[in-house]
Amino acid sequence: MSRKKSITLLSVGHACVDIYQGAVASLVPFFVAERAYSYAAVSGIVLAASVLSSVAQPVFGLLTDRWAMPWILPVSTILGGLGIALSGLSGSYPLTLLFVAVSGVGAAAYHPESARVARLVSEGSHTAMGWFSVGGNVGFAAAPLMVTVVATGGLRLSPLLVLPALAGSVLCLPVLRALQKKTASDGSGSRAAAGVDDKASFVKLSLAVVFRSIVFVGLSTFISLYAQQRVGGGTTAGTVALFVLYSGGAVGSVLGGSLANRWDRVTVARWSHLLTIVAVAGTVFIPGPAFYAFVALTSIGLYVPFSLHVTLGQDYLPTRVGTASGVTLGLTVSIGGLASPLIGGIADATSLRTALTPLILMPFLSWLLFRTLPEPTAPKPSTTARQSRESTEAELAPARNRHR
Repeated sequence: MSRKKSITLLSVGHACVDIYQGAVASLVPFFVAERAYSYAAVSGIVLAASVLSSVAQPVFGLLTDRWAMPWILPVSTILGGLGIALSGLSGSYPLTLLFVAVSGVGAAAYHPESARVARLVSEGSHTAMGWFSVGGNVGFAAAPLMVTVVATGGLRLSPLLVLPALAGSVLCLPVLRALQKKTASDGSGSRAAAGVDDKASFVKLSLAVVFRSIVFVGLSTFISLYAQQRVGGGTTAGTVALFVLYSGGAVGSVLGGSLANRWDRVTVARWSHLLTIVAVAGTVFIPGPAFYAFVALTSIGLYVPFSLHVTLGQDYLPTRVGTASGVTLGLTVSIGGLASPLIGGIADATSLRTALTPLILMPFLSWLLFRTLPEPTAPKPSTTARQSRESTEAELAPARNRHR
């Protein structure tokens, strides 16, 4: 199977998982309308999907560093969809928390292994990893549309939301079979990871990802409600704002991979965080139709470094690729949820604009951290592939000589 086809299938599968992470925030207005939840209550739902995921994700990363677990991709995809599908069936708040937590565990299990598989398939290409990340952006963008279509008829129809998970679990199977054959033929799965871990840089990178995550999850949780205040138009305005926030990420991810081919990843990420400071400020303070333009700029600014965070983490920890993926790829949609209840509590006590204002500081903190980060040296994709072939040929040479 070609690299392009494999990355395409993995990207679509990634969309089928991340559509459920976007669905949590997309369900917020419907929970408020149908169950009269407060800001703090809906923040707790986002927290339930985030806390367990943020704890479990590095654990799954550690496991994938010790054992390859490709089977976990289809299983975790179904688990993520099942949790969201069941969340609308019961009016019980504790059961709703449980179901979204189950979905969060599915996402936690999926991301480290999928990032490891994508790295193998992409052979280290920034562009290919960018397209893999786009799948997650597309999933997030599709979430408000999918949830609106289904939940407009009432939360009782939420079991229909499991359909993308069933599709995603099937789409990843051809890639896993092709990768298994390739590993068996060239013995690449048995080679130990090479390189020296730069733990200090990885910690700084992780903190930058956390600050970026707080902005993204905070806006994801409240942007639909905030849009109704700034623009008017009821739930439609909120759905449009959430769609813009998620769909702009697809543009940012592709742009980030392309820019990283011209400049180094650290420089690209640093400038994107500067852009995000201005964009978030506009989102919080500019009313009217221009609000949507600043939401789009915020989305692009947050997602330009998205796939770059993943590959930087993998290159800072070359001997622990699964762990690095679990932290960087997972933290972008999990740790930030820990701040959501605080934002919701401030919004209940003051106003939503006051609660969202501190988000402007977060990309500035990420920018400060990136000023101290080095660009790790990584072999070009073609070099990696050539070295892999040369290594395989070197291993087979003694056997050929013995048969002569």
